[in-house]
This record gives sequence, structure tokens and C-alpha cells, in this order.
Amino acid sequence: MYKIKDQALIKTCSYIAGNWQSSQTSFDVLNPATGETVAQVSDASVEEATLAVAAANKAFKAWSALPAHERAKLLRNWFNLMMEHQDDLARILTLEQGKPLAEAKGEIAYGAGFIEWFAEEGKRVYGDTIPSLSPNQKVIVTKQAVGVVASITPWNFPNAMITRKAAAALAAGCTFVVRPATQTPLSALAMAELAERAGIPAGVFNVVVGEDAVGIGQVLTTHPDIAKFTFTGSTAVGKILIKQCASTVKKVSMELGGNAPFIVFNDADIDEAVKGAIISKYRNAGQTCVCTNRIFVQKEVLASFTERFAVAVKNLQVGNGIEDDIQIGPMISSTAVDGVIKLVDDSISQGAILHTGGNRHHAGSHFYQPTVLTNVTPDMSVARNEIFGPVSPIISFDSEDEVIAMANNTEYGLAAYFYARDIGRVWRVAQALEYGMIGINESIISNVAAPFGGVKQSGSGREGSKYGLDDYLEIKYLCMGGISQ
Repeated sequence: MYKIKDQALIKTCSYIAGNWQSSQTSFDVLNPATGETVAQVSDASVEEATLAVAAANKAFKAWSALPAHERAKLLRNWFNLMMEHQDDLARILTLEQGKPLAEAKGEIAYGAGFIEWFAEEGKRVYGDTIPSLSPNQKVIVTKQAVGVVASITPWNFPNAMITRKAAAALAAGCTFVVRPATQTPLSALAMAELAERAGIPAGVFNVVVGEDAVGIGQVLTTHPDIAKFTFTGSTAVGKILIKQCASTVKKVSMELGGNAPFIVFNDADIDEAVKGAIISKYRNAGQTCVCTNRIFVQKEVLASFTERFAVAVKNLQVGNGIEDDIQIGPMISSTAVDGVIKLVDDSISQGAILHTGGNRHHAGSHFYQPTVLTNVTPDMSVARNEIFGPVSPIISFDSEDEVIAMANNTEYGLAAYFYARDIGRVWRVAQALEYGMIGINESIISNVAAPFGGVKQSGSGREGSKYGLDDYLEIKYLCMGGISQ
């Protein structure tokens, strides 16, 4: 099937308490490039979600009590298995999500990297001894796993968005329940199969796949046995989930929407800026939360940048991601394409000029041509909204102060990029941009060793890095008296 060597990786049932839980009903997982059915997956309900929470709660005591180095060994096994099966996992990912196979292989390595990273970081959860104000006391600070963690993850990175959360949770001693996006459940289920092979105990890692997003979401955000909820997705949905978590005052971390500026100053290396913008904008067909959304170019280099950028965009190879040498795959659905078309059409009606692209691609109904719009102003639809598609609006600016104001004029604050060589400008702009992550002369900023997350309405909390364990731990203060007696 689909040239996948290890057919046992293709699972079609939820994974709960170490068992593959089938349901009476199912739904189709479609290949967005062809519209063909990749698999039929059992449709879990609220009942299965509740069972998964119970399984995680039951497994928590033993898992959290396991020495950190023992948990690390199991996580390392999981990492090794993911890398051994990288090609199969990538092919599964491309078939259900659409991104080019090379990108999918990169995501598998990136996702597995979080498991490797947190396997080590989990052994370094240190406490403190604080000098007491009394000679009769000792003040000790310890850290403990928060408990059961629930998560809802998106379709655009169906492997890495899970490992970034689950690896930290498991390393800290938490147990985990995830509802992956129903467009891309097969990657999550394949990871569960490998977790089982790695020796991770039943109930520690659970995957609930079901189309009842509201009902399952209610369980994962309100169940009293869940201590923490973590979500990656849109700001609008994130706000709803935060409200639901408030009913039981859960610990919450959110990685939400973005409207990333990409700024090209007049002292930038234009060729490098073009390369960076192509990678940052068109990776995964523009369907990432940290994708460039607005390109700001200083007027002195506007013509030069636009000309070179448009040539590079025209040369991008669009097609089925499973084929060789494809750089841009399909969008996730025809509805997503319709949304991009509306943004582009609205902006053209408002005065934007179509420089390149601007139509559905002949490769299929889920494909959209890599597009460049010029003469864009900050008030146009394509600049105010998260595009989530292969469209680049180019906006000109005069001064440093002007572009900082325009870049910050959004409720989002996830990622930003700028290209400049003046060292003073680099520091001024980096300090002034209201974003959680900033790429300076660099367009690939995601890294397991770096803290990933945003400010403002782009979310809260950080994933990856040494800070990534913080949201899965509680600080406990021990005041020990009677020391001098």
C-alpha cells in the first residue's frame, strides 16, 4: 500500500490504554493532491475520549514515579524507531497532508528531535535549596509532573506538533491524550504504534481520533482529571478552548495564529533576502503558523527585490508531493483554496496588483498558483488576515520607524523576520518588534533547542528548548522545621 514498507504502521483505530479501539462508524482520510481515499479511520466519540483520560489518569502514578533516566531510555527508543522508519512516516504524512516528500522527511526528523531533546532534558529537572530566614528551618523547592495532559493538534504538521508537546510531557512524568486533526490522523496513529514498540507503557500515550471536535474538545478541556491542556491552532478556536479550560482552572499553553512580517531593509543582501522569503513564505504551500504573511521592502530596493523574488516564485515546481522535485504541494482542502482566492480577489479590488499567479493551479482543485501581489497597503485583506496559502503581498516603506509600526500593527505576535546588515539597526529592530520569535537574516527559525512561542494573541507558553518542560511541571515548596532541635 502506497510503497510503505512497514504496513503495520498504517493504523485506523484510536489508541487507548495500549489497545487499538475500533468504532462502529468511520470517516475517510483523503489525499489532498488526488482526492483519493487513503484510509478509512474509526470515528471515536466522547465515550472513547473519556476512556482515554481514564487510562492516562490510571497510568500517571507509575509513570511519574519512574526515575527520569528510565523514562529517558524509553523516549530514546521511540526516537530511534521514528528515525528508522523515517521514510515510511514521511510517505504516510505526504499522502494525508500533501506536503512534498522531502519536506515530510524533514518534519519527521524535526519531530523526532523533540523526543531526543526532552529525553535528555527530563533528567535535568532541578530544584533549589533557598537560604531560610530562620535557623530552625530549611526551604526546599522541588518540581513534579502536573498530571494528565490533553492536547489538540493541527493538520499542517501532523507529526511535529504532537512530539513537541508529548515529548516534553512524557519526559516530565506526565501522561498524554491527543486528538489529532481528522484530516491527518494516520501520522499520529503510526507514532502510537512506534511508542508501543518502544516500550512506553499502556495509558501513557493515547490517541483519540474522532470527527466530533466539539464533544471531544469538551472532554479534553473540562474533565477534572486533566491537569493541563495544550493546543496548536487558530486564535479564534484557542479562545474558545481557553474559556472551557477555565471551568477547572487548568494549566494552559497555546500556540495560535500569526501574521508574520518579513522586512527587507535597503542594506540587506537582496539575493539572500529573496532566498529567505521563498523558504519562509512557500514552505508547506504557505500553510504554517510562522510563514511570512506580509513582505515589507524599503523603497530603495523595492524594484530589485520584487523582480528577483517574482522570478524565483515562477520557478517553483507545483504538484503531487509524492513525486520527485516538487516544491509546492496542494492546500489541505478546496475550502482552503477558496479562502485564499477571496483574500486575493478582495485585495485586488482594493488596489493591489497581481504580479504573478493568482489562480487555481492546473495540478488539481486543491492547488493554488504561487502568487505575488504588489502595490499592497496595510489595510488590505491580504495584509490584515493570516493567509495560510502561497500568496506574497509586497508592501513598500520609507523609514525604520514606519515599518516597525506597520509590522506591529496586528493582534498577532508569533514570528517575524528581517534582513539588514547595519548592526545598530539589527539591535533596534529586534528590540522593537513585538513578536516571540525573530529571524534576523535567517528564515528557518524552528529548532528543538530554541523556545517556540508567541506573544499577544499568538498564544502563551513555550515549546522546545530547556524552557519547554516548564508548562508540564508544578513547583512545590517544602518548609522543613525543627532543624536545630
